Amino acid sequence: MSTDEGPESEETASAGRGGRTSTAGTALEKSMRILEAVAAPGGPHRLTDVTAAAAVPKSSAFRILASLVEQGFVRSEGDSRYGVGPRLRALSALVSGGEPASIEQILGELQEATGQAVHLALHSGETITYIRKLESEQPFQTASRVGMRMPLHSTAIGKGILAHLPRAEVRELISATGLPRRAPRTLTTSEALEAELETVRARGFAVDDEENEATIRCIGAAILGPRGRPVGGVSITTVTFLVSRTELEAYAPALLAATRALAPLL
Repeated sequence: MSTDEGPESEETASAGRGGRTSTAGTALEKSMRILEAVAAPGGPHRLTDVTAAAAVPKSSAFRILASLVEQGFVRSEGDSRYGVGPRLRALSALVSGGEPASIEQILGELQEATGQAVHLALHSGETITYIRKLESEQPFQTASRVGMRMPLHSTAIGKGILAHLPRAEVRELISATGLPRRAPRTLTTSEALEAELETVRARGFAVDDEENEATIRCIGAAILGPRGRPVGGVSITTVTFLVSRTELEAYAPALLAATRALAPLL
């Protein structure tokens, strides 16, 4: 019996499973058809369904999907299912007529209300990817940039996302990635991180208190998809010598309002 990841001859057509009748095409053409199949409504989609819709043999589809996951265009959802990744969502927002203005308006209002740097990131696998950044009105800037991937355990957005994932999945992520130290205050034990996530669940937002970068303090919250699964998050970023933690946490209501407003757009 074959599995979703099992090899299949390049000459085997997918038409018998309801897909297109030809497997011909360049690697680029096959990749584009696979992206179309992954982005179709009703996702995440099983590998067999993507294969059928794109008319690409399983062996080729699995290799292409692995590359697209690595590049952030597709995300692996487990159980041989694939969904839209952060880079594909960001590209969609850039070319869509209405979404960019709405996203920028929400983030702009948050930045204007706080005067601090604001980040929007999308979640894919073991990392988040920044897709928007609005700079602070302060004369100090952080090193983050659009397109940068960051770990989950040391960032406010990442911890906000982890708090909304099943605990078993969080343990699997910790086992796979470890908890590398990125700054003096990074949480590097599973016990410390799990205790922190309980606090995040209770108050609705996470704090990165110099855990990812020295002198940088952030609050962040997850953006939830239609099934309640986190798809990304928003953060407000400050420098520790200008904004106290108490002052930063006072921005939490505005932050949470922004995440709720952004949810339908992502």
